[in-house]
Formats: sequence, structure tokens, C-alpha cells
Amino acid sequence: MAGNSSRKGAVRASKKGSSTGSGGNNKNRLAGKGPTPKAEDRPYHAAAKRKKAAAKDTRPRAPRVKSERPKGGGELVAGRNAVVEALRAGVPSIELIVARSIDVDDRITESLQLALSQHLPIREVHRAEVEGLSGSSQGILLAIKPYQYSSFEEIMLRASEPKLIVALDGVTDPRNLGAVIRSAAAFGADGVVMTERRAAAMTASAWKSSAGAASRLQVAQVTNLARTIDAAKKDGCFVIGLDGDSDQTLGEMKLAKESIMIVVGSEGKGLSRLVREKCDLVISIPMRASTESLNASVATSIALFWVDEQRRK
Repeated sequence: MAGNSSRKGAVRASKKGSSTGSGGNNKNRLAGKGPTPKAEDRPYHAAAKRKKAAAKDTRPRAPRVKSERPKGGGELVAGRNAVVEALRAGVPSIELIVARSIDVDDRITESLQLALSQHLPIREVHRAEVEGLSGSSQGILLAIKPYQYSSFEEIMLRASEPKLIVALDGVTDPRNLGAVIRSAAAFGADGVVMTERRAAAMTASAWKSSAGAASRLQVAQVTNLARTIDAAKKDGCFVIGLDGDSDQTLGEMKLAKESIMIVVGSEGKGLSRLVREKCDLVISIPMRASTESLNASVATSIALFWVDEQRRK
């Protein structure tokens, strides 16, 4: 019919240019591609590039190890030379700590042998623990025992007559402290007194310098040296200060055979004002003009030797 023909033509005209169906042959192309991949799995994504770079870094990572300090609260001596020297000196110790897979040299070998001969526990730990405890990268530590100080009263109680006490006024070098203790023991002193604050303590260095004398001689820490001098005077001691500026020399001292306390000043400042005022006598050691002063431990040794000689006579 004429009417129908016109309508069909109109339909054909409206669909002009549309594609012909595939008849179901390409239905697989319509299937979904699945969930979107993670950013790090997309080759051109920045996260994927970071993951690839991290995979190339195959360096071993040291595990985080909790640093466990030895029981006893003593000092930690770090380093191969320091440890072997402390063991040679017989510093009272708690344990030897050695890192696993350490590069063994003569110092490590000797340290292990000394520790075994002294029946000292040896603890093997991860290197990270050694570094965490001390900051040292040499892989070996020695934990030493805290020094057991005496009291000033105990020193005075056990002192022989006439008493001979050495007091240190602000000596800050542990090696000087150890050397003073060694000389005090060698020349018959009854003990060494020093302040708790702003002064050297009985560290491993002091132990080594004392050459074992620290285990035989009483050493006391006091809070106030001026008050301790007053207590020594009440107990019958004359207090003798060593100072290079004094006009009176050691040879002129007539009190060697009395009970005395010899007070030695710090390495740089000498005797403090208050301590100097507390002294009954201040003396110097005569020297050649070319030498300005003596080391604190050397001056103490000379004074103690002179007193000992006078007492022997």
C-alpha cells in the first residue's frame, strides 16, 4: 500500500548510518574485565615504580633489638683496647658482652681468654644491641661493678696513729684520681677523700691508674669537703694544703709526725678559697723556675713520700 511504503521508507531513512548487528558473534567482547588493579600493580603508576625500586634494594636490615643493660648498674667499658686493658688491670667486672660474628683479632682473643680465666660470664648478643648500649661499633663491651665507697667516719675509725689522710678538692681527671690512690697506698695513707660533685669518680680509668690499689685502700665520697675538714680537725688532724703559690715549702713543714690531712687542689684552679681558708698550713713544692706547676697526682706523691720519710726517721 502506498501508505505503508512511505512509512517503511521513513524508518529506513531514520536508521541511515547505523551499524549492522554481529548476530551474536562478538558477545565475548562484552564480558567485564574484573576489578581495577591496585595502584602498585599498574606498570605506569608512581606507586608501582616505588615498589619496583624497593624490590631492588636487597640490603639486609638489622632487626630492632632491645638493649638490655647488665644487672648491677655498673659502668660499661666500650672498645677493644679499653676492654682488654681493663681486664688486664683486673677491674672488678660483671660480664663481658660480645657481638655475634665479630671480626676476631688479638685483642678480642685476649679479652675472651682473660674473661675465662677470671670466671667472668660471657654474653653473646646481636651487634645492634652492643651499639644500642654504648654507641660503639667495635662489638665488645665490659660491664664493671660499681665501686663500693667507704665513709669518712669509717676511714677515721680504722686509721692508724698518727693518721694520714689525703683529700682531693675538685680533681676531675679519673687517671689523676687513680694515681693519687696508688701513691696513697704506697706511702701508708689511711684513705682518700673526695667530693661527690664536680670531681672524678672511681671509673674504669681510675681503677686502671690505681694499679689495683683501689681494692686495698679506703676511698670515700663526701658532700661537703669544708665540713669534712672541720670533722678531721675535731679528730685531731692538722690540715695541710698543697698550693704552688705558697711561700712556705714542704721541707719547712714540722707536722709530718702528727696526724695530718693533706688537701690537694684541682688540676687547673688549685685549692678553692673556702678550703684554703680551712687549712692550718699551706705549703708548696720547690721547683726550678722553668716549670710552672706539677700534676696533682705527682705533687701528692712527692708530699706523701716526704711525710713517710720523716716518719721513718
